[in-house]
Amino acid sequence: MINRNIVLAVLATVFLSACSGNGDKKEQKENLIKDAFLKKVQTIPAEMSSQEQELTLAGKVACDPEKTIHYLPLLNGVIDRTYFSLGEKVSKGQNLLDMRSTELSTLLSEKTSLETEEKLAERELSTAQSLYNDGMFSEKELFEAQGKLKQVQASLNKTNADIAVYGIQKADGTFAVKAPIAGYIIEKNASSGTTVSEGSEPLFTIADLNTVWILVNVYAGNLQFVHEGMEVEITSLSYPGEVFNGKISYIPQVFDSEEKVLKARIVMQNTALKFKPEMSVVVKLKSKNRANSIAIPSDALIFDNNRYHVVVEESEGLFRYKEVLLQGHNGNTSYIASGLEEGEKVVIRNQLLIYSGLK
Repeated sequence: MINRNIVLAVLATVFLSACSGNGDKKEQKENLIKDAFLKKVQTIPAEMSSQEQELTLAGKVACDPEKTIHYLPLLNGVIDRTYFSLGEKVSKGQNLLDMRSTELSTLLSEKTSLETEEKLAERELSTAQSLYNDGMFSEKELFEAQGKLKQVQASLNKTNADIAVYGIQKADGTFAVKAPIAGYIIEKNASSGTTVSEGSEPLFTIADLNTVWILVNVYAGNLQFVHEGMEVEITSLSYPGEVFNGKISYIPQVFDSEEKVLKARIVMQNTALKFKPEMSVVVKLKSKNRANSIAIPSDALIFDNNRYHVVVEESEGLFRYKEVLLQGHNGNTSYIASGLEEGEKVVIRNQLLIYSGLK
């Protein structure tokens, strides 16, 4: 770093070269300029302070995955009718859509057939038991009748379970898909007449929004200041002047492969439903560093040629500029890692004018 000394009288000569006159008259004018300029220069001593790092990070509201359900079609069919809209609140068990499916019809036919076989097997077992008691049937024949009934019942139970997964059969031949949880429809891909197939995209997504996640983008350079349990302030353009308080509950160990950031998580109660999925928010957090650092007003910094500088007054009317290494900011305060000593007088007014003259 190049440091230069200069007397304010020289500054006055450089900046106000238009002044005329010579001899005592010229010197008198320079002295007047010097005194007037000195009165406008302000300095403060550089002081040691515990650093409080303030970070402002971007975030986005997301649904809690543990309270979100994506309904995937379990068979091929055609949607007959829907009973919900995007963003609508639904109750658990509420009918959301009706669907027609040949696969379901086949299952229902199998169920009817198996129910008939079950009744016949029960009669055969009852007859076999009577004949066995009368000594007219062997034990083997009795076991065969019992085995046949168990086999039919197992097939019937499986078919009933499959039908239960698909939905509830209605009298018109359609089956109803009901809401598995209470919440809000945050995604809808179903409409009347839509053909669906097993394993295709979700027909709808329901989320309980009473609790939401706020995912905060933490860059590699911020990791030293961010930790779990840290209190944060959350603001949004949707609610000017309103501040929401929360805590960082989890920081993953893997960077997002696309955005190259860690997605820190803040779990927020959302009973008033102010936080909407995909809403952008601003997250402010403060990290207090126990180690002391030189603190100066941020306005005293001069950024030139990709470096930070300050102007210090070594004695009355004698100044020099110094390159400093910045450690961090907190509001209107900047913390200096090196380049400035405690007690040095830092110019906080007219420093740019002096810096220009020193250069």
